[in-house]
Order: sequence, then C-alpha cells, then structure tokens
Amino acid sequence: MTVLADYYNSIKALHLIFVITWFAGLFYIPRLFIYHIEALQKEPPADTIIAAQMKLMARRLWYIITWPSAVLATLFALLLLVIMPAWLTQSWMWVKLFFVVLLFGYHFKTHLIFKAFQNDEVHYSSMFMRLWNEGATLILFAVVFLVILKSSIHWIFGVLSLLGLGGLLMLGIKLYQRWRKDD
Repeated sequence: MTVLADYYNSIKALHLIFVITWFAGLFYIPRLFIYHIEALQKEPPADTIIAAQMKLMARRLWYIITWPSAVLATLFALLLLVIMPAWLTQSWMWVKLFFVVLLFGYHFKTHLIFKAFQNDEVHYSSMFMRLWNEGATLILFAVVFLVILKSSIHWIFGVLSLLGLGGLLMLGIKLYQRWRKDD
C-alpha cells in the first residue's frame, strides 16, 4: 500500500484523464446516433452512405475510446480507494458512488442503443437522442460538485439544481427544435 501511496497523484491524474475521455465518448456517441437517424431520412444513395459512415465512426468511438476509458477510469478509481479507504466512511463518497452507478447504467443503456444501430435497428427519434445526450451531462455535474465540495449535506440543493439544469437543457433542445423547423 505504501508503494501505491507514493503514486497517489499519478493515479489520480490517470483516473481523471480516463474519466474525461469516457465522458467525451458518452457525449459524442448520441450525436453520432442523431446524425445516423437524420441520414436515414435522406434520399438514396446518401442515406446508406452516411449511415454506414456513422456506424463506422460510432464503432471506433465506442470500442477504441469509450469502453477502454470506462474500464481504465474504474481501475484507477479502485486503486485510489485502496490507497484512501477512509473515503468510504464519508457520506459524499457514497453519494458520488451512487452517481457512478447511474453513469454505468447510462453507459450500458447507450451500449444497447449502439448495438441496435450497428444492426440497422433504429428505435428512437433524433429528439429522443438529443434528450438522451444530456444524461451524461447531468451525472457529470453531480459528480464534479460532489468531488469538489465533498459535501452530501446539501444533496437536496444539488438534486434541485440538477433538475433545474435538466429543465434548462430541455428548454434549449425545444428551442433548437423550433428554430430548426423555421429554417
């Protein structure tokens, strides 16, 4: 354990780097789904050409960046908990771990959506995917504030803030949808 403790800052930096790349993948994959859905509404042969490109881009993003980043972020997080087991006695950490579980749920559901797209099965609208895209944003806000403030005492304020942020994001999406219809 002492050997690991000597590398605490390096492990923490690696954890943060892979969290960032994991979120980058989670932010971008729904955009690719949106482009894929919208490509299918185009005339042939553009529809099949663009859809094939979106599938290729999504496959590379998902398997080369997003999944490896999720695994590495988790491994480095576990190492950090081995070095600092006292964190598990703090309530903010348990709230953070709850949001990490939500993040994995979001990731796995996104994986199912990804697999459907790879099999040419489209079950969602581009509007749904725009809303889905904000799920990772809400989780990111919650985790960052918990880690920085290290307080779960204000979790009610945090939840209300997240709901407010979610409402603002939905309003932005609705305004964007209305603006697109006017074009």
